[in-house]
Amino acid sequence: MSLGLQALLAFTPIGLSGFLLVGLGWPAKRAMPIVYVVTAVIAIAFWGVSFNRVAAATLEGLIITVQVLWIIFGALLLLNTLKHSGGIASIRSGFARISPDRRVQVILIAWLFGSFIEGASGFGTPAAVAAPLLIAVGFPALAAVMFGMMIQSTPVSFGAVGTPLIVGVQGGLQRDAMTTALQAQGLGWADFFDVVVSQVAIGHAICGTFIPLLLVMFMTRFFGRNKSWTEGLAILPFALFGAFAFTIPYALAGVFLGPEFPSLLGALIGLGVVSVAARVGFLVPKKSWDFADPKEWPSEWMGTIEMKLDQIGSRTISPWLAWLPYLLLAGILVLSRTVQPFKDMLLSVNFSTRNILGEAGISGSFQPLYLPGGILVFVCLFTLFLHRMRVQDFGKAINESSGTLLGAGFVLVFTVPMVRIMIQSGVNANDLASMPILMARWVAASVGSVYPFFAPTVGALGAFLAGSNTVSNLMLSQYQFSVATALGVSGATMVAAQSIGAAAGNMIAIHNVVAASATVGMMGREGLTLRRTALPTLYYVVLAGILTMVAMYVVGVTDPMMGVPLR
Repeated sequence: MSLGLQALLAFTPIGLSGFLLVGLGWPAKRAMPIVYVVTAVIAIAFWGVSFNRVAAATLEGLIITVQVLWIIFGALLLLNTLKHSGGIASIRSGFARISPDRRVQVILIAWLFGSFIEGASGFGTPAAVAAPLLIAVGFPALAAVMFGMMIQSTPVSFGAVGTPLIVGVQGGLQRDAMTTALQAQGLGWADFFDVVVSQVAIGHAICGTFIPLLLVMFMTRFFGRNKSWTEGLAILPFALFGAFAFTIPYALAGVFLGPEFPSLLGALIGLGVVSVAARVGFLVPKKSWDFADPKEWPSEWMGTIEMKLDQIGSRTISPWLAWLPYLLLAGILVLSRTVQPFKDMLLSVNFSTRNILGEAGISGSFQPLYLPGGILVFVCLFTLFLHRMRVQDFGKAINESSGTLLGAGFVLVFTVPMVRIMIQSGVNANDLASMPILMARWVAASVGSVYPFFAPTVGALGAFLAGSNTVSNLMLSQYQFSVATALGVSGATMVAAQSIGAAAGNMIAIHNVVAASATVGMMGREGLTLRRTALPTLYYVVLAGILTMVAMYVVGVTDPMMGVPLR
């Protein structure tokens, strides 16, 4: 079998995902079980992988799925707890009082608060939370959805306290084999992973600098009286200030603290700094900008759901009480990652297994207290008492979070095991490399040294298909790393480019657009949003591709795994 045919077979699961999800418009819950079965058949029939190894890889994938679902549940529970306690409504009211200028409001609510929600919750929640808040302060529904989607970029790689990297990248790479290779050099997995995290943070910080300005310019162009780009440019100094207030602490947190913190701390610091600046008028244009009278808005801008967040929850929560759970979350996360005794205590509860079903190199673990999910659940329980919630309201939050979890869980139960079968297919009777590595060899031979420019685009396509940065990283990280190895360039940089592109792909992820549209009653008009969010997505992947090429071929960035072969 030729290399091209082998690569085609290896690509079949990814290609089939795209055909079923996009070409036929199937929902993921229908498409991914089929893709899983096809992947298993290809592994057994063409690669010669034993049934036992396919079963072991499936179990490994299910263990990773449990980790993801635990984090998702905690993130959703915190969001729903604050919704029912009145915390979200209090936060909304605070934003409305800071400035009447819609350009300032969109930077504060969409860019900064949306990024904070992404850092704490992830999985499409920023658009679903920011869109209702924007409507509640007077934005058109279409604008609210579009802006909620546009910020699904810079903070996403570190969303849900780092899940796309902690679970997506680490779960998508041959971690055991790479760790063995690193240990032979006197290094550990953290030496490689820290390079990836740092490069993702720095790359996003550069690409994200102009996202606030793009938000404002899209608002004045598509939703302003004069349809003007230049009215958005008038707030350039404040937009850049709002960008740097987030991206500087964001990048520093990624380099020095780890994947849990950049979006969370960057947005929290940015919110504080930019809110104060807006209140005192620092860099804010003297002439305020607003939409036309709502009576003049086209019908396509309007949703069918009226936002009445103040009616949710049994009591009024002061702003500082509303923010306190998020501050507590950030504080505990920092302590759990930096204070060794506390970290060791959380890690002491660990369910792990190695060589699943006797298959070497296939393992899994679950650390319920150390994973962000455990910390999130603790903060939710604390909030129950802090906000003096009724038990029945907290029960509603649990039910809503569990219901959302079931939908995500069903898809991940098939998607993650499918990815692990592909990654673990390198041990087989036909002496073939694993599926991602074979794809990489063909790509490297066909495209050559220019491929790094397209690496972010590949990541974005993965997120577009899967509706998730985490899933895109799970599917494609090993493939991207293998292409880098074949080209003799930094695998960490290529994986970082994958993660950055996958984050940008969230702006056009159909699943996220549908979720955001549903919150404001705009179902069926997702195409209007996608046509416009395609432009910032293109900006992001092109700039990220240029940065990747510069890092590899101009700066000459390296990593501990360069030149180390993997099977």
